[in-house]
Amino acid sequence: MDDCIFCKIRDGEMDTEFIYEDDQLMVFADINAQAPVHLLVVPKEHIPSILDVEDYNLVGRVHQVAVELAEERELEDGFRIVNNCGPEGGQTVNHLHFHLLGGRQLQWPPG
Repeated sequence: MDDCIFCKIRDGEMDTEFIYEDDQLMVFADINAQAPVHLLVVPKEHIPSILDVEDYNLVGRVHQVAVELAEERELEDGFRIVNNCGPEGGQTVNHLHFHLLGGRQLQWPPG
């Protein structure tokens, strides 16, 4: 998708510091952080939303990486893994992604 910001990040068209990357996923800080720790776990494959997932092993991999990153950041006392689906569900980028939110003073809903 030519206009997808996450595809542009994946393709190196935007200067982004990856916190984690493998052949399926990329992880970077959310530029509009809603918590002390706010990372985006994004599949490299362009999948518009959770409704379009065909291989749910990918979703399991997302959660595995998110838990590893939460442990590295010592968030064992609490964190959230959030996926927004569709405009009424709060999805603002039409590329599947998951938010890892944690840290002291984490509030819900954000903002």
